[in-house]
Amino acid sequence: MVDILFKYMSDLTSISEDEQRAISASLRIDEYKRGEYLLRQGDLSAVKCYYVLKGCVRQFSIDESGKEVTTNFFTEEQAIPIINEKTSGELSKYSLACIEDCILVVGDVDSENMMFHKYPQLEIMIRKMMEINLGEMQEQIGEFISSSPEERYKTVLRKRPLLIERVPQHQLASYLGITPESLSRIKKRIKESDR
Repeated sequence: MVDILFKYMSDLTSISEDEQRAISASLRIDEYKRGEYLLRQGDLSAVKCYYVLKGCVRQFSIDESGKEVTTNFFTEEQAIPIINEKTSGELSKYSLACIEDCILVVGDVDSENMMFHKYPQLEIMIRKMMEINLGEMQEQIGEFISSSPEERYKTVLRKRPLLIERVPQHQLASYLGITPESLSRIKKRIKESDR
């Protein structure tokens, strides 16, 4: 699992192998069971971040009518930032729940600042990872807004094919902004056109 972090440290920084081992040894890595929450909508917003080594975490909220709206899925090698100094102490507008057993690197501002002070290259790596994540997120939002539900599904098929098998279909439908019935029809149409 830690090999994933070594890869990022090697690709994005000039941190020595000894420093990489020291950093890895000081990281907090926690295991979470399927169904566990990292954050609940309505709880005080934490100033934390997570990095997925294994598993899948769903971000969702419950709207005024009581309907669950899935806004993202985080899987291996993806960061889950909850860092927002402005909203620290405010109530969270969404929940984060593990939909599989997960192994996550858990970070908080205080420990990160100490690590950044000791290993300045680490801060550069985190910044580069966040820039990559933000770029992917902007692209994803732009594509989703300007595409039809079928095109959205095809994008997930192309860019995140394993997600389709890993998440419950009603949650995938919510993520795509459609009903489970519409998702079934889209899947059937695509399957028939591939024959």
